[in-house]
Amino acid sequence: MNNTNNTNNSNNNQGNCINEILCVILVLQENACPDNCLQTCDRPVLGGGANCLICNTRPVMLYTCCGNGVPWSVTTTKDSTESCAGEGTTGTCSSVFRVEKIEGNCCTFRVLAENDDPTSIYPYVATNVFFTMDCSCLCSIRCLSDTYVDCVC
Repeated sequence: MNNTNNTNNSNNNQGNCINEILCVILVLQENACPDNCLQTCDRPVLGGGANCLICNTRPVMLYTCCGNGVPWSVTTTKDSTESCAGEGTTGTCSSVFRVEKIEGNCCTFRVLAENDDPTSIYPYVATNVFFTMDCSCLCSIRCLSDTYVDCVC
């Protein structure tokens, strides 16, 4: 986002539609409502489905402005030798995240990993991996179906 007025740039998230949507998602996750509405990223409540009694997460995929349509990806461990960068990928990577905190135009995300438990009805598990991204680096987000993720509240 280009802003010729540099005053209040560090705390100004007005005009950044992705940041505004992420703020809505964060509030919804904090309030974790079981009602269902339109299936848009900024629908006013977290939905519950036949297999999900109470949802506490609206998982998102992020696309950066220079990512050529490839979702942003992060390793699911804190091992500094692992990488999710193109052909040099080492380790397990995920492109699915949970909004955890927003400060100004920066958003902290938790990396969600695919649930390896074949008996679980929940598609993701929480990791202990977090990253913070400047929302002006994002050109789009993709919201996935609301779900319950254990150990996030």
